[in-house]
Amino acid sequence: MLFQIDSLWQILGWVLVFAGLIIMNEIGRRTKTGGILLFVVIPLILTVYFILAHVGLFGGADNPTVAYMDGWFHYFKLYAADIGCVGFMMIKYKWGIGKEKWFAWFPWFIVAANIMIAVVSDLESAFAAYSISGDFAGAWWASNEGVFIYGGWWNILNAIAGVINIFCMTGVINLYTSKDKNKSDMLWPDMTIWFIVAYDIWNFEYTYLNLPTHTWYCGVALLLAPTVANALWNKGAWIQNRANTLALWCMFAQVVPTFQISKRFSVLPSVYGGAQKGFAAIDMYDKAIELYQAGAGKTTAANDAMAAFGITANPTAQGVVAILALAANVICIAVIIKKSIIAGKNPYSNDVWVGTKDYVEAMERAE
Repeated sequence: MLFQIDSLWQILGWVLVFAGLIIMNEIGRRTKTGGILLFVVIPLILTVYFILAHVGLFGGADNPTVAYMDGWFHYFKLYAADIGCVGFMMIKYKWGIGKEKWFAWFPWFIVAANIMIAVVSDLESAFAAYSISGDFAGAWWASNEGVFIYGGWWNILNAIAGVINIFCMTGVINLYTSKDKNKSDMLWPDMTIWFIVAYDIWNFEYTYLNLPTHTWYCGVALLLAPTVANALWNKGAWIQNRANTLALWCMFAQVVPTFQISKRFSVLPSVYGGAQKGFAAIDMYDKAIELYQAGAGKTTAANDAMAAFGITANPTAQGVVAILALAANVICIAVIIKKSIIAGKNPYSNDVWVGTKDYVEAMERAE
């Protein structure tokens, strides 16, 4: 079991997030107006809101954004994803430098940067656990966002998988605009199901390990939204869909963070073993913040706090998925290397997956 599901509200919350991301992505991708509104105008408004909240307006320290989502990672992720959305629009609509050939490297760079952010976060968790227990067998630590995280060797495996995943992005400079009337999509034909599966398993594990109280939404609904769109009606545009839905989720999560940690919609992973029915992420928040602010977030006090909650770590699923993530990425890069050697071509300036179903269907949409 990956998650502790004990209420229909949790299922409803997931369905609402999944459907909302699908719908908002369609609004953002189909027209210039929709894209500019969602990925330029709204982020600018939110930036002003974040700044004012930090200087004491809108409730100051009690503002949900400041209280629950004030870590560097969440802001970095939001703006990195949104920059990707704007860059992809520049490419598909051929705005400014978006029509320059060298700018075709931008998607690879921004995705690689986002992956490396996650890799750093994984390593932080692993070494936080090491500082507490003296090994990588596993230990609880309390983050600055009020979350108890169980770090260990699984984080290291997933960090390695993430680095490999960067080099599984092939055909980097062969990007196209879709030939429909509105030029709705930036297409990356060589980003096929091979990369998508390897990425999805790795990224799910990343959220499962480091954003455990959010992962039911950002590790399942958020990852499935672009994957389903790519599989059923938007072939070749997975990376655009991924950036759009990620930015949209980050904006929502920054403004309404209590949605995914509330009593009604919170879903805990199985690592929180022994948690009673109805026990939610918000129940641990105050204690985690107390430890972090006292400088005890990376000490044995975190393990003691979790024991007091009646929670015993059950990292079995964390370890299993980490192994799967590493295996999927090793297999993907091995096939890429083999195909590149046989073809005698650089896999990053040339397409690797020519002739596969995904590649052919994406190229049929290309202008």
